[in-house]
Amino acid sequence: MNNLNINLSEILDVEPITIENEVVAVQNVIDDDAEYARVNIRALITKGNLAMDNLLHVAKESEHPRAYEVAANMLKNLADMNKDLMEIQKRKKDLLPHETKSNSMNIDKAVFVGSTTELVKFLKNNKA
Repeated sequence: MNNLNINLSEILDVEPITIENEVVAVQNVIDDDAEYARVNIRALITKGNLAMDNLLHVAKESEHPRAYEVAANMLKNLADMNKDLMEIQKRKKDLLPHETKSNSMNIDKAVFVGSTTELVKFLKNNKA
């Protein structure tokens, strides 16, 4: 805790503010928001599927071009909501602080450094 925080708490006669785990608090907020968004999008998709069934029935019965246009727009909106649902995890990972980064390495080309005799011996040993 810094001196300014202590001095202000004494002057104002209040408890000093302690920030223990900002990362945990931020992570909890992000988790809560992601879960809230996920639940809402799932509910919208469920309601949209029910509405879609009714729209297709109306379009089929009326054979009106506008009814088919509305049904097509509803299909596009449902597809977008499904994409949004899948994007939540990616966005959640982007928002969370990076704790550990893996030190993995991709090797595109391997180069043998040595004489041809050593290469032949190496290849013979690998065949056996």
